Amino acid sequence: MQKVKEQLILVQDDYDIIMKYLKGGIWSVAFDHKNIAELESELKKAKLVSSEDFPNDAVRLNSVVTIKEEQDKKLMILRLVTPNNADVKQRRISVMSPIGTALIGFRKGQQVEWDVPSGRKTFTIVEVINEFE
Repeated sequence: MQKVKEQLILVQDDYDIIMKYLKGGIWSVAFDHKNIAELESELKKAKLVSSEDFPNDAVRLNSVVTIKEEQDKKLMILRLVTPNNADVKQRRISVMSPIGTALIGFRKGQQVEWDVPSGRKTFTIVEVINEFE
């Protein structure tokens, strides 16, 4: 999945929410078991911080992320959400999808890789917007 050597950084609240989904098993039918195992492994290695200490340019739940596919230079804008809020038509992507698991915890400027139906793709995180009420 991710090929960046830097440690993931996550907000403790996001970690707790994602782990509840993983442990609940509700979403295991809808998502690839290998992908879920990789996500759980990455989360367990992540540095957990408070919301106040979380870098504003890192991807977390509800972040709006602009990514660039490196081969075609195509830009995509999406919002990373919990599985029950995912809606591809509204560009709301589940944290448990391959794209979501590749992005969570990484920062603006970093590159991530993941497998898509057409093969392995490399994406650069161009922008991260974290505006929460």
